[in-house]
Amino acid sequence: MSFDGLFTKAMVAELAHALKGGRINKVHQPYKNEVILTIRANGVNQKLLFSAHPSYARVQLTHEAYENPSEPPMFCMLLRKHIEGYILENVYQFENDRMIIFEIKGRNEIGDVSYKQLIIEIMGRHSNIILVDKTRNIILDSVKHVSFAVNSHRAILPGQPYIYPPEQNKQNPFSAVEDDVLRKIDFNSGKLDRQIVEQFAGTSPLFAKEVIFQCGIANRVTIPTTFIQMIQRIDKGQLDPAIMATGNKEVFYLFPLEHVKGVAKSFSTLSEMLDRFYFGKAERDRVKQQGHDIERLILNEKEKNEKKIEKLADTLREAEKAEQLQRYGELLTANLYAAKKGMKVIEVIDYYDEMGGTVAIALDPRKTPSENAQKYFSKYQKAKNSVSIVIDQIEKAREEVIYFENLLQQVQSASPKDIQEIREELVEGGYIRDRQRRTTKKLSNAKPILDHYFSTDGTEIIVGKNNKQNDYLTNKLAARDEIWLHTKDIPGSHVVIRSKEPSETTIQEAAILAAYYSKARNSSSVPVDFTKVRYVKKPNGAKPGFVIYDNQQTVYVTPEEEIVLKLKKK
Repeated sequence: MSFDGLFTKAMVAELAHALKGGRINKVHQPYKNEVILTIRANGVNQKLLFSAHPSYARVQLTHEAYENPSEPPMFCMLLRKHIEGYILENVYQFENDRMIIFEIKGRNEIGDVSYKQLIIEIMGRHSNIILVDKTRNIILDSVKHVSFAVNSHRAILPGQPYIYPPEQNKQNPFSAVEDDVLRKIDFNSGKLDRQIVEQFAGTSPLFAKEVIFQCGIANRVTIPTTFIQMIQRIDKGQLDPAIMATGNKEVFYLFPLEHVKGVAKSFSTLSEMLDRFYFGKAERDRVKQQGHDIERLILNEKEKNEKKIEKLADTLREAEKAEQLQRYGELLTANLYAAKKGMKVIEVIDYYDEMGGTVAIALDPRKTPSENAQKYFSKYQKAKNSVSIVIDQIEKAREEVIYFENLLQQVQSASPKDIQEIREELVEGGYIRDRQRRTTKKLSNAKPILDHYFSTDGTEIIVGKNNKQNDYLTNKLAARDEIWLHTKDIPGSHVVIRSKEPSETTIQEAAILAAYYSKARNSSSVPVDFTKVRYVKKPNGAKPGFVIYDNQQTVYVTPEEEIVLKLKKK
């Protein structure tokens, strides 16, 4: 794990430097397991993020924007009551573990001095955020409630005393010397990196593997020396926060890890690095949870229309045999004298055949020869009439497939606020029932919230990430001579540059945004069309988000998350 006890120690130092003595001005809880405190410290407003997410638990300063719910959760209300306006007196780590304690002082509603502790336990799926009355050591509340039935050692419930997790009885690495390392490790047992983790508090497999790698030849001399050198580096704050990218996987740590083969990118602070590392990750996880039913419905509808197209294509192939039915009817009419009721087949001369061959025509023995001929003419007329209908149905089914491919791409790049708008669109389209009529009506009257970016030269670029946003951006918000972009023949977002004559750099950066928020996000050399908004039209009766355009030019770009993040921050 990257956020180990050593990382926690460094993060505590960063937070203490930035926040100690600051005043807690605002408390928000944008998501179930995440809390954000706005703290005024050193003349600057800082956003402190606590996350007890099972996969992304952490504490950091953040510059990311988070959407807050219309009604704050109960835990958020309780935090506002107990710590808003309070002073953050101290921040420290508990015994080199992944636990950070925030000491908070203020006055309660009757004016008495009150001491609280906000404790974050970073323990994977057991992570928690706990508010404690320090004077009484009583839990006031927590993000997650844990009963004795779940944890026999302690309960995390309002009114219960706060008890620290069980001690692991490991050596503190910051007080260790080389002889301690020699005594703790059995060099004959192998798995030396695992032994380091088992013997020294706060170390992780990631750190231990780096120690062994840095040793070169791991032995009684190199391991103690390397271990102490790396611990001293952390203790002195000689850090170089970095994200190491290898293939599709990324890891972060206090400094570049040489045993992780790949490209390392350094950052000035731990929090800046975490903002970059978690950019979109936790959000996509939340979207996956919130939009799972929508994604499944979209996939089902897409597959249903693809199967419909296959069946209609078979029907069309049958319909295209209509002329053969007409031919059988005419040949049978010309040979009525030779046919008798009760016959199952008749062989006649095919006067359409230049070689003068014969053809066998199947008959219904219950019908007269004249009725059989009429049956072929009726089938011919029906097949002929159905061709245009079937072609129309195939075209409509193809439009549905394209529509759902677009929706699928939008779900995969959506934020939680975008998911609700996609859900509303499906309700309006009759694909799902409206279970919350009042909420849907309220949302229908609201303007979509669009994502705003700024190019290198400061030009505003707006991105629509679902059909409601795309329609609003292109058909209502954008001016006629502003520049509109979209990936060429690829499902994606509408992008508008708020300029009539943007620079080539701005067009290139807007094209990167269009490619990033499209189905081609992970591709290279993605074609992106751009034209003036005046040349973009929505046909009458077209599906939401669908437009046609002309007078376009095309640029080819490779979407890069680094550039997207830079444009967002500007």
